[in-house]
Amino acid sequence: MANAIPDISLNDGNTIPQLGFGVFQIDPKDTVAAVRKALEVGYRHIDTAEMYGNEAEVGRAIRESGLDRDEVFVTSKLNNGFHRPDDARKAFESTLAALKMDYIDLFLIHWPLPTLYDGDFVSTWKALEEFQHDGRARSIGVSNFQVAHLERLAAESEVAPAVNQVEVHPYFGNEEVRAYGRAHNILTEAWSPIAQGKVLDDPTVVDVAEQVGRTPAQVVLRWHVQRGDIVFPKSTTPQRIEENLRIFDFELDDTAMERITGLDRGEAGRQGPNPDTFDYVPA
Repeated sequence: MANAIPDISLNDGNTIPQLGFGVFQIDPKDTVAAVRKALEVGYRHIDTAEMYGNEAEVGRAIRESGLDRDEVFVTSKLNNGFHRPDDARKAFESTLAALKMDYIDLFLIHWPLPTLYDGDFVSTWKALEEFQHDGRARSIGVSNFQVAHLERLAAESEVAPAVNQVEVHPYFGNEEVRAYGRAHNILTEAWSPIAQGKVLDDPTVVDVAEQVGRTPAQVVLRWHVQRGDIVFPKSTTPQRIEENLRIFDFELDDTAMERITGLDRGEAGRQGPNPDTFDYVPA
């Protein structure tokens, strides 16, 4: 099953599994079991973050899986409270310590926070460039960056993000950000890929699922994959963890793809915060 997950090339020469397992909002006490199950059934890409509070459990699950470190692609993200470069350096060291790893495959700025830190996410990005230069982060990227934020990075730094992890699902295609990524060789990673479950009862999604003999979740995840994005569904239910992996043995035809894409509601479909105004910093 693991061999069925395609690897996609990043702009820095590394590769990333197109399907991963997300641990957002998974309680630390449930994280080890969920990640171990994901690895057992074939996932090889785990997406966590400092603000999720479960990095240590992700690391433990990987160690207990029996897999070699280099068999699992691990992503984490910088806590919003540590954008100042010195703070970012300490936070990155804390991530490695929590995971008990010498390196991380991908490290992201979690949010741009343009209304905080004097709007200076560029100096934060340059700290991440250091982590990549010294080999402790194989790849670096951003999350929740809008086009204007990406354009500023391009103008003021040397290294382009390998990925931009943003909200994407049938109700919110985030097409402007995705188009910028395609034009500048920045891969899009889709968080909230099923809109927190809201799209699963959509009549169009249900109809497509019935036509191809798959679940609504499988159909939506397949839609993401065929669009070329990286996706990481989250579940703590063993059956769903395995079900979400079974999306590489069928395809959606052009009509089905267009029907699902046509569900886009623009900004009205956004489920999470707007990155231009989001300013949450953990206490």
